[in-house]
Amino acid sequence: MERSGLRTAPAQTWGSVRLVPLIRDEPVPHLRLDRRVYADEPSVVDVGDGTYYISYVPHAFVARWHDGEEPAAAYGTRMLAKDKPGKGEPGKDGPAEGELAKDDRGIAPSMPIRVRRRVARRVTKDRLRFLPLHLAVEGYLALHFGGPEIAWSEWSRRAIASGLSPRCEEAYTGAQVRGLADALRIFEIHPGQCGVLVYVADSLASAFVVPHPDDYRVLHPTLVEDLFGELIYQYGLLTLHVPDMAGRVDDSAVRSLRDLRTQATRLRDEWAAFHDRTMAGGLVQENESHEVAQHLHGFELTRSLPPFSLRGENHIRESITDEDGRVAYLKSFRLSEAQVRRGYLLTRLAAHDWNLKATATALATDEGALALRLERAGFGYLLRQDVLDHYRAQARRAVRDAGR
Repeated sequence: MERSGLRTAPAQTWGSVRLVPLIRDEPVPHLRLDRRVYADEPSVVDVGDGTYYISYVPHAFVARWHDGEEPAAAYGTRMLAKDKPGKGEPGKDGPAEGELAKDDRGIAPSMPIRVRRRVARRVTKDRLRFLPLHLAVEGYLALHFGGPEIAWSEWSRRAIASGLSPRCEEAYTGAQVRGLADALRIFEIHPGQCGVLVYVADSLASAFVVPHPDDYRVLHPTLVEDLFGELIYQYGLLTLHVPDMAGRVDDSAVRSLRDLRTQATRLRDEWAAFHDRTMAGGLVQENESHEVAQHLHGFELTRSLPPFSLRGENHIRESITDEDGRVAYLKSFRLSEAQVRRGYLLTRLAAHDWNLKATATALATDEGALALRLERAGFGYLLRQDVLDHYRAQARRAVRDAGR
């Protein structure tokens, strides 16, 4: 964490939840984060290339930056109500944003839908609005979304025409992870704290980093609205009490307050080294892919995808870094094993031009076994029905022959 300008502080535990604070000696200059709260209706998000997806958007982050060296006041959290009366107000120029036109009885035909223009977009010349974690999740959902690039005979007409549309993945809000809301409510926020790593049953669930301590204090409660994977949700259901991992002071070496302070510093350093090397070691991996989504006057908003290794952790991330490579903002989401397998199969197929035989050979298996793996992963619709039926029958015959 030191390389990102962040120091690991002593952890706090509550049941199966462990929160590890991240502290900055100095805030990242020229960038602040604000929160914009939306109502509780579902949203249609316009990606910007003609693609839309439906999601629940509890809030968005607004990144504000400035070029000069003049001091900037803390911006904090803003709770935004409906737009001011005027253009677009019902009864004047039609329904307001987020409302549907009513019939003659004054009844709306369905629940409101609000359209968000792009996942990350500039709202003014010095502000960028983006939906937290949606940039990272969109990168995973769009993974080889176009489907087969060559019309091999095994693929269905739907796969050739529509690719992987629709793609859907399940996630849980932090409020559904048992113990997390209580932990966030009772845990102490350290002076200078600009981030936190969330563990459930000592499995890294997510990372959250902001540029300034004031930003963290107002955004700390939003962690209960973040997305968490199936694995983390299930771990939260366990009645585990994780150990506090507190070290021991060498009593024989303590003869004064200075000696005690030295021992405390040693314990903090040992904990930080163990945490960064072992517990958080899977957050960043080799062979990740990165895509810059926006440039922010010396900052870059980037999303990252893991290599989809079938062994170990895989996190999707979005981050804002400055010109020196310091992390000003970070959010991560740990993929479940099923999501990792889907990403792994898609990347392997794309690497071999969606040729089923070549991909099967690279995976040390046969075409039939690969086809059934695709079906179990939820991609069976990509294959022609007669081809899939043939591989199913082939697998049944192999099971019968093995039982004789």
